[in-house]
Amino acid sequence: MDVMSTGVIAYFVVIASRFGIFTPILSDVEDIKYADPVPQAVILTAIVIGFSIQALMLVGAMKLAQDNPTLETVEIEKNNTP
Repeated sequence: MDVMSTGVIAYFVVIASRFGIFTPILSDVEDIKYADPVPQAVILTAIVIGFSIQALMLVGAMKLAQDNPTLETVEIEKNNTP
């Protein structure tokens, strides 16, 4: 999940990078092309959500390792089947 999320974010960063576009800050210069801040906010949100998903998966893996000290999936399924 983390690799996929990082890949998508890197893809959007590569697509969005263009020369001649400035950050949306007030200035006296007329007729300047500004970068749209909405995609930047969406990517920042995606980074935060990706971090929280990674932390949640880590907690799940730690709980699974604590309850089942084995790497055999058959044993884990046997222990967790009602």
